[in-house]
Amino acid sequence: MLQIALAQVRVHARRFLAVGLAVMLGVAFLSATLMVGATTTASLGRSIGAAYATADLVITGQDGSDVPADVVDRLAAVPGVDTAHGLERAYGRLASGSQTSLAAFTTTAPADLRNAEVTSGSYPGSPGEVALDEDSAERLGISPGDTVALGGGADAAPTDLGGALTVTGLTTPATDPSLSGVVQVLASVPVVRELTGGEPAIRNVQLALSPGADAAVVQEAVAAALEESVPGASDAPGLTVRTAPEQTLADVAQLSNGNDTLTGILLAFAAVAVLVAGLVISNTFSVLVAQRTRELALLRCVGAERRQIRTSVLVEATIVGLAGAVLGVLLAVGVMAALVGLARGTDFGSFAVLAVPPSSVLIGIAVGVLMTLLAALVPARAATRVAPLAALRPTEPVGTAGRRGRIRLATGLGALLLGAALLLLGAVTAAIGPAVLGGAVSFLGVVLLAPFFIPASVAAVGRLARPLGVPGTLAAVNAVRNPARTTASSAALLVGVTLVTMMMVGAQTARTSFDRELDENYAVDLEVRVAGTSGTSDAPAPARVDVPTLLEVDGVTTAVQLTPVLLTSAGDGAQLVYTADPDEIAGVLRSEGAELRDGMVLAPQTWEQAEVTLDGGNGPATLPVTATDAVFFQPLITRATAERLGGTPPAALQAYLGEPTGTDPAAGTDTDGFAAAVGSTFWLRLADGLDAEGVAEVQSGIVAATGVSEYNVVGPAIERVAYNEIIDLMLLIVTALLAVAVLIALIGVANTLSLSVLERRRENSLLRALGLTRAQLRGMLAVEAVLVAGVAALLGSGLGIVYGWLGAQAALGGITPVSPAVPVGQIGAVLLVAVAAGLLASVLPARRAARLSPVAGLAAD
Repeated sequence: MLQIALAQVRVHARRFLAVGLAVMLGVAFLSATLMVGATTTASLGRSIGAAYATADLVITGQDGSDVPADVVDRLAAVPGVDTAHGLERAYGRLASGSQTSLAAFTTTAPADLRNAEVTSGSYPGSPGEVALDEDSAERLGISPGDTVALGGGADAAPTDLGGALTVTGLTTPATDPSLSGVVQVLASVPVVRELTGGEPAIRNVQLALSPGADAAVVQEAVAAALEESVPGASDAPGLTVRTAPEQTLADVAQLSNGNDTLTGILLAFAAVAVLVAGLVISNTFSVLVAQRTRELALLRCVGAERRQIRTSVLVEATIVGLAGAVLGVLLAVGVMAALVGLARGTDFGSFAVLAVPPSSVLIGIAVGVLMTLLAALVPARAATRVAPLAALRPTEPVGTAGRRGRIRLATGLGALLLGAALLLLGAVTAAIGPAVLGGAVSFLGVVLLAPFFIPASVAAVGRLARPLGVPGTLAAVNAVRNPARTTASSAALLVGVTLVTMMMVGAQTARTSFDRELDENYAVDLEVRVAGTSGTSDAPAPARVDVPTLLEVDGVTTAVQLTPVLLTSAGDGAQLVYTADPDEIAGVLRSEGAELRDGMVLAPQTWEQAEVTLDGGNGPATLPVTATDAVFFQPLITRATAERLGGTPPAALQAYLGEPTGTDPAAGTDTDGFAAAVGSTFWLRLADGLDAEGVAEVQSGIVAATGVSEYNVVGPAIERVAYNEIIDLMLLIVTALLAVAVLIALIGVANTLSLSVLERRRENSLLRALGLTRAQLRGMLAVEAVLVAGVAALLGSGLGIVYGWLGAQAALGGITPVSPAVPVGQIGAVLLVAVAAGLLASVLPARRAARLSPVAGLAAD
């Protein structure tokens, strides 16, 4: 029987092609997922390990705590230690010209412990010298010889170095993830300690050993020295001494917190791909066994036992599964190598390195073979179930009449009802756990019930093909001639389309819900905050911030200035009240029903009181409060109301600013002086329809035109863009991952159709002999494929909409009210892709069927 199995695979290799492709794609996804975790760990190790490239031993504190400063000198005296360097690092602002940037200041190291490679200029050698990474220097327009300073603006830090620091050189950017996105500065110890209040902040101590020193012996001596300086240091708790490779592994473990969340998420999608591949494999072997019924019966008649027939089918499955699994592992290695190559070409992934753990290879091959065997087990049993003399009798499809059908119906209904109840419970209570469990159980019920509704659905939709004439009528009949085969082909595609649609609907619902929440919480699109001069008199003021300047920025349609004029009577909790023109406010507000009128305070949603007392220059005055729907909102009064109240009393202003109470009576009535002291705010309305790039350009334009920091340009427009970018990126990633399952399912549709053509050679030839043209034959097969793929896509889209709505309610219901939303365009695109893919899947089988002459087809046995 082994020879027969090998002969079947060799002679009918084309029939097993779809099985091999399904196994290859499923295994490739699984193996690539396992490689992602190993590659990430290896890349992090290479990235973090670069910080210890020149060190032999590294001493760190427990849980990232600082190392005592006296440890450095003590370790430098240990025999065998050539150099000891305490690495200190602090974060602060680096000022260059009119701009400031967040920077990481790291102390310079001795020559034999330097990890930074100087690409231009020289390494800093004196307290007033620094070096910057070349990428940040290029972005900031800094070259060797230029000067920079600590802090800047309100963040300016005192310095004992004369203020200016000379840039002596540029270095290659460090690959340490903790330094990503900041300016990397090498500076002297005094500069770094100015940012820490003069206190040392030694993150680790790196040791370079003397030439010829025994590393193990020196490590023991260092541990003993640590014991003397800090009792219990060599063991937890306390200080730990490790070799550089050991410290790298410890840092990687700490960074990942011992978890590999990404791999876990990807494995969930790999499981979907493997499940769909199993459906395709099972369906393919079912068709192959059905086609070989007479052949297998003949083998039974000449003496083959049931066990031998079953073993023959399983051997075929093993051979195909092993070949597909090996190719899948190779494909995974190729894909990961390509991704790593792309990552190396980016600024943030230059340290990426490919890692192929043996487990990814072995698990991939084992899963591929086991999946194929399990999928072929039912067809293998079916091959021995029919008696030899009844071999020509067609197999009855699964229905409700038989015992197996009734069991399947009862199990499917039970799973569907139980899962639906859990899913609804999770949606109503905003509990994601019951919702996920309920979704999985209910979808299992849908798959079990598929034989009872998919053939009927295909038959119902098939009536629409009758106007196409004979090809359409025949296609509708052929699509449901074998309900079990139709169900298996459609179920695989149903799984993929349901999951894709679910993610699309969930993402659209989340986007709509977050947009509405932002509109309710924020009154305007953007808010520009200008700091006052109080307490920062030496800080450079913004170049120019006024309404005309803001309106010149492309994308800004309306701008209004809010001027602080009064304070509420709330003691230490006094709040600023701003003034603005009612007509200007109406043109910039997004909140509905918010109208600023004389004699009232327009307040945020958090103000629950019906009235508020304001400290005016003419004495306290009580005004009614009208609360808006916005949480982030500045209390407003009209200018006429502010003038009638007489401005702010000097004592109230000085108390608010934390200054000694003065006697200047004019200070409280000078509105311009008050605004200059405490700062002002500008509200902006942006043009409708701006995308992420457009909003970012508006923000950059405001920063460039006014000189304010980008951190002072805030609002829902930026947050909305951030939310939508995250949602779109997640949707893109998830859709790409699920596309593998959909592709496998479409391969199954094409394979089913191809095997069906082979099975119906005589029938198709008879139709040709009776007058069916080649074009009509191709059209018949095309309509048949479109029916199977289209009905699966329609049913999957409907299920995906329901699951997407309920899933979004369960996940987001506790955060914000959820409004169901359906991305009609995206779902329409999924349907079109499924139909087009089904049509494309029919091309090769149709060409093969049309080429065969009627005479040759009728002569075939």
